[in-house]
Amino acid sequence: MKFCAFLRGVNVKGTSMKMADVCKVFTEAEVGDVSSVLASGNIIFSSDKSESELKTILEKAMSEYFNYEAFLFIKNQTEIENFWKNNPFEKNENFHIYTFVCNDGFEKILMNEFENSNKAENEEAKILNNIFYWQVPKGNTLDSTFGKILGKKSMKDQFTSRNLNTFEKVIKKMT
Repeated sequence: MKFCAFLRGVNVKGTSMKMADVCKVFTEAEVGDVSSVLASGNIIFSSDKSESELKTILEKAMSEYFNYEAFLFIKNQTEIENFWKNNPFEKNENFHIYTFVCNDGFEKILMNEFENSNKAENEEAKILNNIFYWQVPKGNTLDSTFGKILGKKSMKDQFTSRNLNTFEKVIKKMT
């Protein structure tokens, strides 16, 4: 089965790694057909193991190799296609659309945080099929109240986010 591992906190805030090295770690952890998409930690691979087994194996391998606390979110090809297909927002060049890969149920916590934050004009969030989507005006991502909340250390093992366009690139590379 094909999977993509979405790594949390890669190439930000002092945690830098080359995707070639990450792919090497995955290959040594005995998964197949390993490749990366962008430098933000999106690793496509094949395996017969379950998502939970893969998460344990790959987080341990990444933590040991790079000497940091690795957090990975593993999704199969069908799940990734759902992230792309279920987007509730219309494409608009003035906005970024982010999709959150998170632990089960965490999308509700994200929505609660969003609802209690100050919002820019037309900043929106929606949950569709247990997937959290966030639309934010370009240039406001890191300055928005919600964007700052996302950096809380208490949330680092609960989710990672990607621009919706990343999912399109991952799907294209998987097929």
